[in-house]
Amino acid sequence: MRFPASIMTVLALALPVYGQSAAEPVVVELYTSQGCSSCPPADALLHELAARPDVLPLALHVDYWDYIGWKDKFAKPAHTRRQKGYARSGGRRMIYTPQMIIMGQDDVVGADAVEVAEAIEKHQKQPRPLALKLQRQGGNLVIRLQPRAGMPDGRLLVQLVRFTPERTVSITRGELAGKTFTYANVVEDWKVAAEWDGTEPLELTVPLTGSQPAAVLVQEAPYGPVIAAARAD
Repeated sequence: MRFPASIMTVLALALPVYGQSAAEPVVVELYTSQGCSSCPPADALLHELAARPDVLPLALHVDYWDYIGWKDKFAKPAHTRRQKGYARSGGRRMIYTPQMIIMGQDDVVGADAVEVAEAIEKHQKQPRPLALKLQRQGGNLVIRLQPRAGMPDGRLLVQLVRFTPERTVSITRGELAGKTFTYANVVEDWKVAAEWDGTEPLELTVPLTGSQPAAVLVQEAPYGPVIAAARAD
């Protein structure tokens, strides 16, 4: 079954800001686990966000709850490392699920639809210091980066993310035993395509095969603010 549709609050409170381009979505990273009994409401919220062109929601399943009886089929150690990296950058001593990180900056309880909506709306109103354009060419993706006013100093990471829009799992052990869930925007691969100083325009071409959706995020290294993001059409 799909998660219950009980998150209409977020749609009411965080409608797209007029003039916000769908090519400049707000990035929402959800750190979740199939072994976490408090995660389904956050997973359901991510489903709602996945229907919006002004938001890029990504589910990063972590592996540190696997010991309680169910091994998350989508979990990757790299996702746990990324979540820990955000914690270090934000001066936090702990990590938890469900957690949402919005634009690499805001730490929000993933099931709190109101707080998530407010964070999304805040970032919609902020100008982006970088124009990011993507174009598929055969089995490649061309990434074009054009600095704008307000570009941050320092090292930037151009990251290519591949994800699956929906994956369904029947859970047979652990806290959620006996339930079947369909998860949205499950991250399958996350790699750095290039490092960049942001001082001059950049164009690069990376391999992009298959029909799996992709997105590009430009982020202050290593776990700082996300300054631009776009989906690959």
